Amino acid sequence: MSIPANLKYAASHEWVKIENGTATVGITDHAQDALGDITFIELPKVGAKVVAGKECCVVESVKAASDIYAPISGTVSEVNGELETVPEIVNSEPYGKGWIFKLTGIDEAGLAKLLDAAGYEASIK
Repeated sequence: MSIPANLKYAASHEWVKIENGTATVGITDHAQDALGDITFIELPKVGAKVVAGKECCVVESVKAASDIYAPISGTVSEVNGELETVPEIVNSEPYGKGWIFKLTGIDEAGLAKLLDAAGYEASIK
C-alpha cells in the first residue's frame, strides 16, 4: 500500500495535494483497496462550497457505496470528468489520474488539522 510523503491526509481516507493555492483531492490507496472495484463516482458540482468533514460526493463499488468527505473547506473549482466514464482509474492510480476534485479558496488553517503520511499510516493500522 502506497502513502506518498508529499501529501496530507484526512482520517476519513482522503488525500490533499496543495499547489499554487489549489487543493487536489482524492481517496487513498487504502480506501480504494477496501472499496474494491469502483463502478461509479458522483462528483461534486463545480462552484459548490464544501466544508471540512462533511460529505461532498459518493463513490460506488462492487462492495458498497461510500461517502467522500471534504478534507478541508473550500470551493470546488474543477472535477475529474474522466471518472464519469472510467471510474476505475481511482483503483489503478489513486494519487495520480484518479484525483476526484480540486478546491480553491481553501481554509489554510484546516491544513494544519490534516495528517502527514506517518500519521495516516498509524491511523490505519
